[in-house]
Amino acid sequence: MTSDAVLHEKLDGYARVTLNRPQRLNAFNEDQHLQLRAALAECAADADCRAVIVTGAGRGFCAGQDLSDRDPTLDGPRPDLGLTLETYYNPLIRQMRSLAKPVVCAVNGVAAGAGANIALAADIVIAARSASFIQAFSRIGLVPDAGGTYWLTRHLGEARAKALALTGDALPAETAAEWGLIWKCVDDGDLQAEAEALAQRFANGPATAYALTKQLIHAASTNSLDEQLDMERSFQREAGWSDDYREGVAAFLQKRKADFRRKA
Repeated sequence: MTSDAVLHEKLDGYARVTLNRPQRLNAFNEDQHLQLRAALAECAADADCRAVIVTGAGRGFCAGQDLSDRDPTLDGPRPDLGLTLETYYNPLIRQMRSLAKPVVCAVNGVAAGAGANIALAADIVIAARSASFIQAFSRIGLVPDAGGTYWLTRHLGEARAKALALTGDALPAETAAEWGLIWKCVDDGDLQAEAEALAQRFANGPATAYALTKQLIHAASTNSLDEQLDMERSFQREAGWSDDYREGVAAFLQKRKADFRRKA
């Protein structure tokens, strides 16, 4: 599927989904939301797609909401931003988090407002050295959304979460990696190659184990230890019955590389 606002490329075992409104720094309008969600739904349904890269076209990843679509200075009733979140952003974040395949976000430039928080919804975030993450909401009298208060607090703690949210200051990619907000910061010229190598690695890996591991880690912050141990037991049982486990053990015993993409 190729469209104006989102590009969807099917590659060798994985997909690249690109936000494609570079003239607006890939800021979201309703059309881009719907096209991105359609691309992710297609990835979810495609058995040949085993991982997803999300990135941006041009010089930035995403500037958040296109404010020209939500301008309170125009005549008429003021925009209902809660409805915008409920209709567009919240379903997108839930869709990304529930995708049963690794999602790699390659942040190629500024990620601001909801754009930063959509990036942080990915399973693994790699950022170009020139990139930055900006909780720009306070600059226009808003609160962080699209999961911003969730990601910041869980990854960084209350002190840093409050400072970033209240000041709206830019967090350089290198610092974001040092603080544990993202996985890795790489040189600009290496970003796409790094993301592709990681997606290819996931495409060749044990898909069932990846999907179950994601669910376990998502649950860990709210489960008690006993609940998490019980969940690990149940999920390990499921993993142990999978063709991936059979192939992994066979490859180990036969001293060869596992072929998890082999059809059982």
